[in-house]
Amino acid sequence: MAFPSIIQNLIAQLCKLPEIGPKAATRLVFYLINQPQKELDELSTIIKSLKNNICLCSQCFNLAEADNSFCSICQDKKRDKSIVCVVEDILDIIPMEKTKQYQGLYHVLGGLISPPDGIGPEQLKIKELIERIKLSASGEPRMNDTKEVILALNPTTEGDTTALYLERILKPLNIKITRLGRGLSAGADLEYADENTLTSALLGRK
Repeated sequence: MAFPSIIQNLIAQLCKLPEIGPKAATRLVFYLINQPQKELDELSTIIKSLKNNICLCSQCFNLAEADNSFCSICQDKKRDKSIVCVVEDILDIIPMEKTKQYQGLYHVLGGLISPPDGIGPEQLKIKELIERIKLSASGEPRMNDTKEVILALNPTTEGDTTALYLERILKPLNIKITRLGRGLSAGADLEYADENTLTSALLGRK
């Protein structure tokens, strides 16, 4: 069946989204067709303004509102600022938060060290992590408020390589460095870990 060009174009655009194939994209298009115009207008407005209203947190590199320098987690005065959990990607924060066991702050590296892919320490937010631990928000040297850094990286070759590198460069800072405990199987992706497994790994860190 040949659809009108506007439908074919929308299906093609939706197919560019992660894990969305032609069949799923077609179902989404027909779902949208059956929605009130008001809801489509609201969806369109949100999508159009998405990039302009979102930025990266200047401290942890999580997503933040464009009119704020810090994300909601970094702004939360109830969080334990002495603990920083290092993750590969922003999406890895979501399962950590779902455990309700972690109340510290985060630091998003933006990837993992992977020489075959041309990704070295320079391409990641590693320098920013060191500066964050050593310096205050004003940039003046201060006593080290960070007592522990948790390396919550995927148990893959790239994750282990990055964790070992971070352990080496953070060691001179004289802070406690821990990794998630057993529970996450080798090659697992933190983003898809269930809450119980991740809770056990977090509580069993060493």
